[in-house]
Amino acid sequence: QVQLVESGGGLVQAGGSLRLSCAQSGGTFWLNIMGWYRQAPGKQRELVASITSSLVTNYADSVKGRFTISRDNAKNTVFLQMNSLKPGDTAVYYCNAQFPAVGHNYWGQGTQVTVSS
Repeated sequence: QVQLVESGGGLVQAGGSLRLSCAQSGGTFWLNIMGWYRQAPGKQRELVASITSSLVTNYADSVKGRFTISRDNAKNTVFLQMNSLKPGDTAVYYCNAQFPAVGHNYWGQGTQVTVSS
């Protein structure tokens, strides 16, 4: 059974930085596609960034140039470095792991990020 545990959320002022971490237990980490999604109140969950096992990254237009996704396969962990944060980045951030070969998809419990103006 795959479990994802996020950490690193919190309250920060606009222009500040936060680093989110997501540790995976179970499964084969290096085979998956890891992603960060976010959901603001009253809005749909949206993709923020993703990274494949071959380190191909993808970002939402709204975070390009400000956020960086990375992964450490030795530690089964994916990171999201968030710089130049804006109040519009306020949301619950969820870690996601996809295993395309078997069609499995897993979510973390979410971590709150609040950016004050």
